[in-house]
Amino acid sequence: MAKFVEANIADQNFARITIDAGRIAAVEALGAIRPEAPFCSGGFSFGKPLDWRKWPVRMWTQNMPENVTRFVVGKLAVGVFPSKAALGAAAAQDAASIVRDAVARKGRARIIVGTGSSQLDFVQSLVTIPGVPWNAVEAFHLDAYVGMPASHPASFQLWLRTRFQEIVKPAVVHYLAGDAEDIDQECARYTALLTSAPIDVCFLGIGENGHIAFNDPHVADFADPLAVKRVRLDRPCRMQQVGEGHFARFEDVPEEALTLTCSALLGCEHLVCSVPEKRKAEAVKRALEGPVTTECPGSILRTHPQACVYLDPDSASLLSPETRRRQAAG
Repeated sequence: MAKFVEANIADQNFARITIDAGRIAAVEALGAIRPEAPFCSGGFSFGKPLDWRKWPVRMWTQNMPENVTRFVVGKLAVGVFPSKAALGAAAAQDAASIVRDAVARKGRARIIVGTGSSQLDFVQSLVTIPGVPWNAVEAFHLDAYVGMPASHPASFQLWLRTRFQEIVKPAVVHYLAGDAEDIDQECARYTALLTSAPIDVCFLGIGENGHIAFNDPHVADFADPLAVKRVRLDRPCRMQQVGEGHFARFEDVPEEALTLTCSALLGCEHLVCSVPEKRKAEAVKRALEGPVTTECPGSILRTHPQACVYLDPDSASLLSPETRRRQAAG
């Protein structure tokens, strides 16, 4: 049976959306909407003139589950999915759609792939999706520990190579070498590669201290003039690495890392942010309900016009009912 959703479209205008069999069938008074548009892409196409970039509600329309809470905070689309696995599958489907669309439009896609425990379900789902033209994809990653070789069990290079590159075999993967002899030169090398053309999408998470990539609160700069920089990791960040099992002791966690900056992340066309688990609940609450500030770097996602955050019940557990009702999509 078809169901109806009222969506806030550009300022105070409203449209009635008809959803049938989990797909958008019609938008009353606004003409046709492209039904294959993913939850977060903002890639809607209307029959009448309307700038879709002003539409604050994105919808995950591929086999839309009934038990997903969707709302908007600032410009940020948020979905609360019934489980960590469902979160990862939804984010992966949307990520795949963005990659396919970029390749269809430009002949290639340039992406940034986040690593770590919070990205496992997402990446495991992403690499199984058929029909993604990985042979036209150029990939980067977010960060690397200073002084750590790529062969180290906790290295992000190893994580990306074994869980992503060796499976889907993209055209090229550019690795950030934290063990380079000249760190400044390595930052300059990676910056040149990263900024040589626009980035279509970045896959990332939010840390327990609110960081995005390794932009911890004390080093985050929303107007950073750099794209890649060397940073000193704060104690909560290093403790998170121990808690996730990457290191046996706090003393084993490197004190420094190379990271893409907040400016580099905000410059990506799309941001697909997967944030599961109870340990992230406080950071999620601060990112979505607190002020936009470097004290919680993830809060800056609320200003990006093409960003989506995917939560599970645990990571969303501290959000207020008022937040969950904000500009609700259904």
